[in-house]
Amino acid sequence: MTTSVLAEYDLGPLTLIPAGEGRAYEVAGRQIAVFHLRSGAVRALDAVCPHRGGPIADGQSDGRVVLCPLHLTAFDLSTGCATGADYRLTPYVTAVTAAGHVIVTVPAD
Repeated sequence: MTTSVLAEYDLGPLTLIPAGEGRAYEVAGRQIAVFHLRSGAVRALDAVCPHRGGPIADGQSDGRVVLCPLHLTAFDLSTGCATGADYRLTPYVTAVTAAGHVIVTVPAD
């Protein structure tokens, strides 16, 4: 049995991401799209669409899915799974600290 080591990264204040939008970050050599949902929740997925390389952080989101801006495939913000296609984005655990900073957890390399 293998266990993966996880690392937490502070991406800065949540206020830098307007509610209803996403932003792309480089975290430990990965491109990660972080979404600040209108509900106040935060979600994170791989930032590059596996189909055509679209910038996922630029996609429209309704709080449940985000659409790839290049081909409009919908990806579930919680699971990373595409609806109606075999594509998948890796989801990342996120949290917001008491000070309002976004923390994302990724496997340590």
